[in-house]
Amino acid sequence: MTHALVRVYGKVRGHLDAYAVADHLVPEMIGEPRWIPELEAEALPLQRVFLAEKWIVARLHYGHVDPREAGAGNIVNCGAAMYMAPVGLVNAAHPHAAYAEAIDVAGAHQSSYGREAAGVFAAGIAAACAPGATPASVVEACLSLAKDGTRSAIEAVCETATRHQDFEAAIAPLREAVAPFDTVGPDYRAPSLGARRPSRLHAIEELPVALGMLLVAGGDYRRAVLGSVNYGRDCDSIATMSGALAGALHGERAVPADWAATVAEASRLDLRAPARTLAEVAREVFARDTARRRAHEAAFATLAGTP
Repeated sequence: MTHALVRVYGKVRGHLDAYAVADHLVPEMIGEPRWIPELEAEALPLQRVFLAEKWIVARLHYGHVDPREAGAGNIVNCGAAMYMAPVGLVNAAHPHAAYAEAIDVAGAHQSSYGREAAGVFAAGIAAACAPGATPASVVEACLSLAKDGTRSAIEAVCETATRHQDFEAAIAPLREAVAPFDTVGPDYRAPSLGARRPSRLHAIEELPVALGMLLVAGGDYRRAVLGSVNYGRDCDSIATMSGALAGALHGERAVPADWAATVAEASRLDLRAPARTLAEVAREVFARDTARRRAHEAAFATLAGTP
């Protein structure tokens, strides 16, 4: 889904919204066969994704639901947040803009704290791109934008994380810190009756823990990813987020070269091509945003009668 969203940015060459999901991401899911490593075959992305992502196609392609409202009714989970890193990169160093864009995009997929997590994660990526950014400044940016249970969960988990530097020792305390906000319950394979329902009091587990692991690892990519993987539960999602944040902090040099080579070969992916696309789009978007902002400044100065 992340690579599909990058391809959408490559087509649109501008900011995205919920309508871009309907107009471009859905066709990517149902009309563009890709190599699926888990299936060891070419298949449509739709055949690989989880039911919560199939929801996007059902609602938008078949149901013709307003894209801005299509996420309502879906199970509330980390699905939308998982692929929002590109939004943060296109809005690099501008967390507020990344948050707003991701909230709009994610409306086609998620609601409640699932949609909120998408916005906060994109903001975290954008904050991590700022020169001089640190794990602490990333968390601070996330907390400045997060709402309701998402904010409370991040605050609780990250406060706990500051007391640890070893990821193995941090696993149980981080789980204990996020548990009051998690709706799935202690047995991940047997979710509670109230699991994944909209709520202003709760949060997805994955984003707060990813931010916590980023702090525990001191921003180190390898340690953040290994800590996330060993956390268990929805560990691939947690590792995706913590790895993306560490990568945004330090760039390509943060990623172990042997890991990248193994993944690229096994998945038959060019891992650098999406990065080049996003860098190009980010520059184009920034140039247009700057021109619009200056035009607005000039118009407002005239309107207000100020030089």
